[in-house]
Amino acid sequence: MKLAMLGEAWRAMGANRMRTFLTMLGMVIGVGAVVLMMSVGQGAQYSIKQTISAMGSNLFVLLSGSSSTGGVRSGSGGSYTLNVADAEAIAELPGVQAIAPIHPGSAQIVYGPNNWNTSIIGTTPGYLDARSWPVASGNTFTDSDVRSATRVALIGKTAAQNLFGDADPVGQTIRIRQSPFVILGLLSTKGQGMDGRDQDDTIIIPLTTAQRQVFGSQFPGSVRMVMVQTTTQEIMPSVEKSMTELLRQRHRIREGLDDDFSLRNLTAVADSAAEATRVMSLLLGAIASVSLLVGGIGIMNIMLVSVTERTREIGIRMAIGARQRDILLQFLLEAIIISVIGCFIGLLLGIGGALLVELLTGTKVIIALSSVIVAFGVAATVGIFFGYYPARKAAQLDPIEALRYQ
Repeated sequence: MKLAMLGEAWRAMGANRMRTFLTMLGMVIGVGAVVLMMSVGQGAQYSIKQTISAMGSNLFVLLSGSSSTGGVRSGSGGSYTLNVADAEAIAELPGVQAIAPIHPGSAQIVYGPNNWNTSIIGTTPGYLDARSWPVASGNTFTDSDVRSATRVALIGKTAAQNLFGDADPVGQTIRIRQSPFVILGLLSTKGQGMDGRDQDDTIIIPLTTAQRQVFGSQFPGSVRMVMVQTTTQEIMPSVEKSMTELLRQRHRIREGLDDDFSLRNLTAVADSAAEATRVMSLLLGAIASVSLLVGGIGIMNIMLVSVTERTREIGIRMAIGARQRDILLQFLLEAIIISVIGCFIGLLLGIGGALLVELLTGTKVIIALSSVIVAFGVAATVGIFFGYYPARKAAQLDPIEALRYQ
């Protein structure tokens, strides 16, 4: 019985192919738009998460304060108010997992006939732990190298490519401001940071080497910034409070006076960016979902027209014994077939469109199974919902009046 009804519904749709196609088109466009928009949105979320992962997790950056000379005030880091002893004291606080005092700068690097200007980071081995940045080959420097101010370096992929091409840089000697440095290791690829800077265009050297032999420092042991990693994200507020109190005490800052340092929560900044991307993804999906509603209304309109055109046919069916539920099922099956086929075609177009966007623009797209299932389920539900009213109207027709209809 059900198979016979299904066949009859298929034949009824085939009798008006163009109208059936146009009815189905609303669902095709709706599902395709939802899948495409959600794929692009989830791809953007993935890119943000990768950027956050490249930064490291649960991070604070502690910057030196500003200076004022002749009424001219510098920004954060303009005055050397932090030192290695501050970093060592912070390392003793509960919840601190890794800490790295940093003395950064930039310089021209020379290897043979090649040279390249890149950023130089003077720091300790804890920097690699805080940034979750392993070496791809070779080894890292140790605390002993920091104590001895050894001329060794770790090199990023971009800097290595510009100096050595495809050759292995490990064990080679480069010159930084006329001083020779032996490359101990090649850093793994980090990619672009949230500020758009290439994180792989860098060289990392021991902190004391940067302070004494490369950049110098105004005061012994002074650093421009300190990177702090906590054990979990949940304890970051308490660690932030503890660090602020500790530094104010160490720097003898009286109550009511401003801090001579600034503390930035990198995880909070990254989470804000991720949340903004997630909201945008949902917004794109919601906008695309409007076309599903339009498609559902289209199904209802065409089904109402079909009921009007087939009123006499309905009367004949009822006259020969068809029950109301049989008529209801007949027209509901037609709505279901239109919805399901339209959804399936829309899925193919949406997935194909997402892959085409990735191919043409290089934008990362993620076609998640959950998005496909939700889009298909919502579209089919919308189609059936809007198809129920015409089917119910057909089932409630009076057989005698239906037979009289011209």
